[in-house]
Amino acid sequence: MAKYLLLKHYRGAPACANDVPMDRWTQEEISAHMKYMHDFAARLEETGEFVDAQALAPEGTWVRYDGAGRPPVTDGPFAETKDLIAGWMVIDVDSHERALELAGELSAAPGKDGEPLHEWLELRPFLSAPPTVTE
Repeated sequence: MAKYLLLKHYRGAPACANDVPMDRWTQEEISAHMKYMHDFAARLEETGEFVDAQALAPEGTWVRYDGAGRPPVTDGPFAETKDLIAGWMVIDVDSHERALELAGELSAAPGKDGEPLHEWLELRPFLSAPPTVTE
């Protein structure tokens, strides 16, 4: 088994034809999207592939130690882009191919007018220790 992180990005401006900013969705469209996400996670819980998931608030802050005592703080989450990470899901699957399959399915979550978003998801494997050689 290998763990992967699925990062769900939100863009303030559309990234594709089906990517209408969520502030222009109806409450029913938001509910349908959230139900899809919940049902997807519930199905993966049944197969043992779900580890954890969380939606994130749009507010954020960048913090970096500067060596002078008080860290500089920048309102964020990103200083120079309208993109932000809207949420994440951790899956534990048998193969990279399975991780790709699940990411593709999650990309089809419904958006405005119930149409699949076809959104880009960032799929990142967890860093693992290199294999040890035993003789």
